[in-house]
Amino acid sequence: MGTPAARGTLLAAILASGMVFLDSTVVNVALPRLGAELGATVAGLQWTVNGYLLMLAAFVLLGGALGDRFGRRRVFLIGVAWFAVASALCGLAQDTGWLVAARFLQGAGGALLTPGSLSVIQSSFHPDDRGRAIGAWSGLAGVSTALGPLVGGWLIDALSWRWIFFINLPLAVPVVLAALRWVPESRDEDASRTGTGRRRFDVAGALLGALGLAGVTYALIDAPARGGSLPVLVSALVGVLAAVAFVLVERRRGDTAMLPVGLFGSRLFSVLNVFTVVVYAALGGFTFFLAVYLQNVVGWSALLTGLATVPMTVLLLVGSSRAGALSARIGPRLPLTVGPVVAAIGLLLLRGVRPGASYWTDVLPGVALFGLGLTLVVAPLTASVLAAVADRFAGVASGFNNAASRAGGLLAVAALPLLVGLSGTGYEQKAALTDAFRGALAWCAGLLLVGAALAGLLIHRPPRAQRCRSLPAATPPNQ
Repeated sequence: MGTPAARGTLLAAILASGMVFLDSTVVNVALPRLGAELGATVAGLQWTVNGYLLMLAAFVLLGGALGDRFGRRRVFLIGVAWFAVASALCGLAQDTGWLVAARFLQGAGGALLTPGSLSVIQSSFHPDDRGRAIGAWSGLAGVSTALGPLVGGWLIDALSWRWIFFINLPLAVPVVLAALRWVPESRDEDASRTGTGRRRFDVAGALLGALGLAGVTYALIDAPARGGSLPVLVSALVGVLAAVAFVLVERRRGDTAMLPVGLFGSRLFSVLNVFTVVVYAALGGFTFFLAVYLQNVVGWSALLTGLATVPMTVLLLVGSSRAGALSARIGPRLPLTVGPVVAAIGLLLLRGVRPGASYWTDVLPGVALFGLGLTLVVAPLTASVLAAVADRFAGVASGFNNAASRAGGLLAVAALPLLVGLSGTGYEQKAALTDAFRGALAWCAGLLLVGAALAGLLIHRPPRAQRCRSLPAATPPNQ
């Protein structure tokens, strides 16, 4: 790992991942400013977050398959360039529609880039060095996640919300140069063939999955303004029908499917992914509302708002390996049961935050408990998902679990404003936003308790042979 090629490959993977992670978190901090400048409604803010998450959740598995077929470095570079151009379009946006469209494009670039950042490490390093390389990628990418809201808050206060997108342009340049100079091209020679001929991409599965998520998301976001209008009902129906068609198509394709339905023959795998959706829905809803509430009601700057969530990520970075080791010794049930309960207590504490609140006494305790709860969850969840399926399905299982986490956040951001009665420009009105914030955190705490119940009742200890696999390095959530 001490060679220039090794360092260059790691540099490309870490910086590229850092861009995607940054734009998954820092946009929440910018929502009040960009909403005020562009005249956005609550629906506009929801789509600013969800357009990005939708494309990542729907196409990340397809992005990995494209790299396997056409070359991992090639698809990785296309993803980096695509992401950079889309970031520039986000920063130049003159209205909400422009920004949302650019966020969709940005998410599509991220879907090409995200699987590529790990696959270039996997294919470039000798097996003896691969674990250390992935550990370095995980740790440094986690640091970028922790610093993202802080740096983003500073950029918003010092310059403009537009710079949280423009910052990706100078980051993309060294990624491209390092990848061209040091990352070798690789592909899966078996990915283009089955036993007798070329295997087709599961484009139908990817499109149906995206349509299902988009239809349900649109209906949830538009319902507060339009109620049970025809467009809302049609969108919901299309989303449900597309989801059903997705399952039927994947079942018919068998092992060539983007998501082999045979994986769900493992009850543990199925339960873990439901658990993932529930817990990450709570995380996505909490971070969406917290950033807006701290700025528009409590009166904090974007920088201080960004600083508020840093302890959560620091706890994940410091404690995830220990939580993974604990889970390996005693099994995942206890950490996955206790973790959501601790996180729920943190959210209930944060419901008491008022205007003029102190960071140290009013905000930090709740954020710290929430972060501690997540720390107990992330590494055991990742290891358990991989242990629940055969080794040959480890990649697709991990990819689907990643997509499930993003889908959870996507659906929470779409549904929570409807559930708490926040619409239009209500996020600019302190009384309306306060009521919505407290209601949203109560819903998120409830989701976490549902996750705890699922874990306590249905998650069991994997067989010994599966527990003995090498555990992957834990990464912060929503990556």
